[in-house]
Amino acid sequence: MGHVTEPVDRRRRYGGAGAPVHAAGGGAAAAERGITRSERGRILRVGVVAAGLLASVATTSAASAQSGPATSAQSGPAATTSAGAAASAQAGAASAGLSVTSSSTLYLPRPTGPHPVGTTSLYLKDTSRPDPWVPSVKVRELMVSLWYPAKSPGRKRAPYMTAKESELLLKSGEITSVPPDTLSKTRTNAFTDADPAGRKHGLPLVVLSPGHTKPRTELTALAEELASRGYVVAAIDHTYENVATTFPDGRVTTCVTCGIEKNPAWWEKLARSRAADVSFVLDQLTGSHPKWKGARLVDTSRIAMAGHSAGGASTIAAMLEDSRIRAGIDIDGTTEVRIPDSGLARPFLFLGKPATYTPGEGDAAATWERDWKQLNGWKRWLLVTGAEHTSFTDLGVLADQIGIDLGADIPGVRAMDITRRYVAAFFDLHLRERSQPLLDKPSARYPEVKHCSPETRTCR
Repeated sequence: MGHVTEPVDRRRRYGGAGAPVHAAGGGAAAAERGITRSERGRILRVGVVAAGLLASVATTSAASAQSGPATSAQSGPAATTSAGAAASAQAGAASAGLSVTSSSTLYLPRPTGPHPVGTTSLYLKDTSRPDPWVPSVKVRELMVSLWYPAKSPGRKRAPYMTAKESELLLKSGEITSVPPDTLSKTRTNAFTDADPAGRKHGLPLVVLSPGHTKPRTELTALAEELASRGYVVAAIDHTYENVATTFPDGRVTTCVTCGIEKNPAWWEKLARSRAADVSFVLDQLTGSHPKWKGARLVDTSRIAMAGHSAGGASTIAAMLEDSRIRAGIDIDGTTEVRIPDSGLARPFLFLGKPATYTPGEGDAAATWERDWKQLNGWKRWLLVTGAEHTSFTDLGVLADQIGIDLGADIPGVRAMDITRRYVAAFFDLHLRERSQPLLDKPSARYPEVKHCSPETRTCR
């Protein structure tokens, strides 16, 4: 059976800018993937408001959309943040090389690396296995976005998502009072199909996996940053696990897994399925007949992975299954797949929020503590004061631009600056062997970031 646009279930609850939020019962399941029950309620309420406010930025002219990157965040009557929060946001923007002025166009913060960024999409088909969520589909189909250093900026700035994906996200949230293509208006910093730059086998490769229900596009700002620093980045849409994935022939798949009752065993299945997706993508990028024209630039001895929420939890599963992945990062994701007694000796970073992952406090943190004991290589446990679950993705930045309070006590642009800086430092250390004192101790530049010791259950 081929892919079709599946009917939208209007009973679903959505958080953020249309991302599904599904309860999974009580106990530990209620705090799955790093989101507590109270946070779910707040995200749900904010999501509806966010989509409404997004309408105010959907009227930007096409000419404006084709101009250079914006360098501002929303101010004026529409903003709901306090003067103190606005000042904090401005300080955070300054640290990321941005200014905060008035703008009517949503945009992602500019990357800080020396290279312009190119991007392209790949359609991949794994004929060796059926789809894990729709068994009648006899092959696993995936869409992957690649970002990479480019020789020069291209003529066409890459879209954030397709108009159809935006439409389905809004429709799934029962939001019909805004233009259906609103979310596709977000301005990115990468250029479609720009010529890749680099020497043969000279670029490290990083795979990114988004949270459950989330599209790969929500990790765009992080991907652009890494690409600007000389990495090839591959972000995977795990088909049927998010609201909408568009294929080249126009088929659109929606979220089959959103309606499934969740328990630890199910989350483990999800992680292992994603690990299989990652290994397949690596095969397609590094095999004898690679699917990307720039694949010769990839150094196959320098491959790593990072993910957010369920994508972060899946990083451990992928590393256990695929020795090509030399280092990994779990960003705010509660883990289910257990590291065997033999341990995992490759570098690993936990990066999360204190509300969920402070050592000794709660079931989610306990999964990190369990894994910590089995990590035998370089490892760090870092928490970002004031962050919420969405702070590590594009949503925190975009929400602040239109004055939406997502419940974080840190501006979105500051949280993104921290996320990009620490993720890049980790990969620079372990894929490029460049010293990174930032990872060794607390930083005066980033006082929000606490280094935690699970053994003593302290963070400083």
